[in-house]
Amino acid sequence: MTLEIYLAYLAVIAIFFASPPGPSQVLMISNSLRHGWRRSTATIAGDLTANTFQMLAAGFGLAVLVSNSATMMGVIKWAGVAYLVYVGIRTFRAPPASLERSGSAGVPARRLFFQGFATSASNPKAVLFFAALFPQFIDPVLPIWPQLLVLGATYLVVDGVLLVAWGAGAERAFGRLRRNAGLLNRVSGSMMIGAAGLLAMKNVDVR
Repeated sequence: MTLEIYLAYLAVIAIFFASPPGPSQVLMISNSLRHGWRRSTATIAGDLTANTFQMLAAGFGLAVLVSNSATMMGVIKWAGVAYLVYVGIRTFRAPPASLERSGSAGVPARRLFFQGFATSASNPKAVLFFAALFPQFIDPVLPIWPQLLVLGATYLVVDGVLLVAWGAGAERAFGRLRRNAGLLNRVSGSMMIGAAGLLAMKNVDVR
């Protein structure tokens, strides 16, 4: 892979990430407001882990299986939507005092990790996205897997950095909400339900 091809790849993913925030970004903003962006890096870890599995699935050719199974794609998508709605409603209805218990030491990082993982994994078309994206920048004369490693690692780094920026920016801009635990719960819960709505609007039609 030449430097020119790699720079072109960076430009493509920069354009991709310049789009309005999706479900993962909205979830990161919500968790950062409620728990702080540093603790919410567990959400980022979950998101990137799901992306890694999706890249591996694309690399091993599972994109063909996914693309030919509308039922599988629908089940994965709606399971994620239902999970986000459930978490959003629980957060929205949580009593104000729960914010004190869910501070930096109270919420298990594994829960935030799972939220990020489930939200990202619930988009089955990500496998198709990676399967379509990577071949455009791979030199077939050179070994394939090292190139996939570079492309995949670059995507994960850019995605992770931008998620941190979303979370830290939201916490700085709206950190005053943390003084009003009841309002913060309602805002965070609404954003999670909004993330579910964004995921629900993603098309899984494979025809």
